[in-house]
Amino acid sequence: MPLQLGLPKGSLQDATVQLLARAGFHVYASARSYYPSIDDPEIACLLIRAQEMARYVGDGVLDAGLTGQDWIAEHAASRNGTDRATGIVPVADLIYAKQSFGRVRWVLAVPDDSPCRTPQDLGGCTIATELVRVTSAYFARLDVPVNVEFSWGATEVKPPVLADAIVEVTETGSSLRANRLRVIDTVMESNTQLIANARALEDPWKATKIANLALLLRAAIEAHGRVGLMMNVPRPDLAGVLALLPALQQPTVSALSDAGWVAVNTVIEERAARELIPRLKAARAQGIVEYPLNKVVL
Repeated sequence: MPLQLGLPKGSLQDATVQLLARAGFHVYASARSYYPSIDDPEIACLLIRAQEMARYVGDGVLDAGLTGQDWIAEHAASRNGTDRATGIVPVADLIYAKQSFGRVRWVLAVPDDSPCRTPQDLGGCTIATELVRVTSAYFARLDVPVNVEFSWGATEVKPPVLADAIVEVTETGSSLRANRLRVIDTVMESNTQLIANARALEDPWKATKIANLALLLRAAIEAHGRVGLMMNVPRPDLAGVLALLPALQQPTVSALSDAGWVAVNTVIEERAARELIPRLKAARAQGIVEYPLNKVVL
């Protein structure tokens, strides 16, 4: 049977499909279907809300899935146990979100005109959030008694009429500012994870398939924001060119058919290329080629 892989439906869906494409897996998701096609006959995909992914992976309905650390923590809290106790094994940290290759924050926010400045000021108040159990545990650690209510959406509009404060996820904070909300604390940071069912990992074929998928996804993330550079350099000028080149480890230097020249290959941050290429040209490098990268395996 193919590997049963859960993809997050909703805000993470497009970013996940794009990441899979960079990793070499082309996924097509119809707007009306929960079963996306993928160009790997050994994988069968199912679209599941990120909030439910940990449950279905933990229960063995899915062999593996992509979801946020936030929803893994919420699931673990609902089972009163650790990830492993709920049948979930984290496989890979994948630092990407809806809008960027970075983490998101679940923040505690109040209206701009609220007198509350710290979490302790919210004692006895009502907090609206989707992340109910994690939020409840956060206030319990602070020993602040609050009423945490589940929010079905549009959480930012609830203060001050329907709630005194909210705990909401944010990448940039723009939605909070647009709704005149002020952040007073960070409840947790989160990023996407590839998780697997513990029993699925006992199957050697599935374990290898999941490990290979993790390798390629990490490689696609490592390649983000980087480009390759290759150039030809006269041997007498090689030291000067190498002194200009940053690299993941060391640039690759290869001999050419003309003994007086070498080829140099390296990987650099894309934003550095526009400053570096003119300097390389001035250092007598020739035939400089910048090329995109899909994967970088470290």
